[in-house]
Amino acid sequence: MSEQTQVPEGGLRGKADRNAYVSGNFDLRAELPAAPPADGRVTWESGGSRVMRVTDARTAYDALERGSSGPGPRLTVTGAELGTMRVATSRGPATVPAWLFTLDGYDTPLKRAAVTPSKLPQTPVAPAEDVSTGELRSLGGLVEVADDGRAVTVMALHGSCDDGPAVDVLETGGSVVLSAYVRGTQDGPCAASLEAEEVVVRLAEPVGGRIVVDAFTGRPVPFEEPNARSMGLS
Repeated sequence: MSEQTQVPEGGLRGKADRNAYVSGNFDLRAELPAAPPADGRVTWESGGSRVMRVTDARTAYDALERGSSGPGPRLTVTGAELGTMRVATSRGPATVPAWLFTLDGYDTPLKRAAVTPSKLPQTPVAPAEDVSTGELRSLGGLVEVADDGRAVTVMALHGSCDDGPAVDVLETGGSVVLSAYVRGTQDGPCAASLEAEEVVVRLAEPVGGRIVVDAFTGRPVPFEEPNARSMGLS
């Protein structure tokens, strides 16, 4: 549920490096490692693991570069080795195999997950279209699932001129669909600001292996991590 690429600790330095990263402008000044082990292990903090096929360094590098050869600033890769990285998944935080690319001028590597994210399950809803923001809102993230699985806590967004957020739920055999909206929307001028608030949603049955879906986006609700919006391994 998070990005497959993580920039060096502290982020990219300066506008030029950030533009190079977004544009896929990389220069390779190193020999990429040969074929890695065929399989690697994904391990969840909550327990359990899964063996998945590891992609090679060239595939990971090509995903960063995206075939770009455009003008402008560039990031230089001076080395690569197989390591690990921590990601957010639909089952919580996990450690996955990753290619660690050394960048010229940086003390810590740029990381790219070395396993292919699982295909997201089919959701029972399509993204909302032509719906007033007063009727349906996007969720900010999944914060917690109760120990018994019968409640989920999500971050819901609302403005400064309403009575706060609310979340309805539709449960099916394979999914828990959450529809976020605001209550008591006021007419007239209002400050253009959004506030996030935790909302606990009670369920008729434990979440179990069902996918938690945002009705607004039609996609799984991402896990919320401290100081980050997580956006998959499932």
